[in-house]
Amino acid sequence: MSLFDWFANRRKSGPISEDRQEREIADGLWTKCEHCGVLTYTKDLRANQWVCGECGHHHRIFSDERIRQLIDADTWQPLDIHLQPKDPLAFKDRKAYGDRLRDTQAKTQLADAVQTGIGQLDGLPVALGIMDFRFMGGSMGSVVGEKLTRLIERGTRDRQPVIIICASGGARMQEGMLSLMQMAKISGALQQHQAARLLYLPVLTHPTTGGVTASFAMLGDIILAEPKATIGFAGRRVVEQTLREKLPDDFQTAEYLRDHGFVDLIVSRTQLKATLAQLIRLHQPLPTPDPISLGSTKPDWANGLQPATSSVHIIAE
Repeated sequence: MSLFDWFANRRKSGPISEDRQEREIADGLWTKCEHCGVLTYTKDLRANQWVCGECGHHHRIFSDERIRQLIDADTWQPLDIHLQPKDPLAFKDRKAYGDRLRDTQAKTQLADAVQTGIGQLDGLPVALGIMDFRFMGGSMGSVVGEKLTRLIERGTRDRQPVIIICASGGARMQEGMLSLMQMAKISGALQQHQAARLLYLPVLTHPTTGGVTASFAMLGDIILAEPKATIGFAGRRVVEQTLREKLPDDFQTAEYLRDHGFVDLIVSRTQLKATLAQLIRLHQPLPTPDPISLGSTKPDWANGLQPATSSVHIIAE
């Protein structure tokens, strides 16, 4: 429904007072696309998984919405919700780290920058981690690393595929070396998962940068990304100043990385659940057939023929 059609329908039902119009618009009735500027009825945009119907721009969404989009209804079981971040360095920049944590937790209603859990994706059991950019830019601290490591270990134990939706600015500077240690810890858990011949699928969303890109985001069996997502390690300006040359306009985009072999699939959000389900089904091990008993029980020959009773003799000339 276009903006013009909406106002036309409202006129038919009666005049709109200024107070009522301002109240409805302030409540988020319409959403303006950041890319093309088109106004879309928020209900329609949500039904299209927050993808602009005009230009295909993927609006930024957060962990609760990701769970709703990917996990079958009433199957989500969150893990490790009791883990809380600490302030081991008593770090302070413009604000004390402890105060920043409390303010962000109150604003987002999240304990830290990731939600983990198990659930059904199109009827398939999966272990899913979703990073949330609202929480300090999705930065990876000790709690994020611990929750993702436990998720991967749970997936390995239960022989389930692991999916991690990445959205992060990198390691959390307020935790210093402890945040950098999470890169190795998560990567070690993934090595054990893949040594067990189990599937790991990272999905890179906008933005995926820093220590997350340098570790688990790029360790997948198949690496997926959303269209136009920014993916990189250092920022564009830092790279240009280091190399002393101008970079392509599409540098550090999902499409650029796919063309250069760093990303396997670019998948629209509207097709993500179906694509993940298809990949998981393609990589499921085939059921092992029951061996034919060599004892007294006779095999049930499918073609109705009986095996030859005489022995087979091999004659060497």
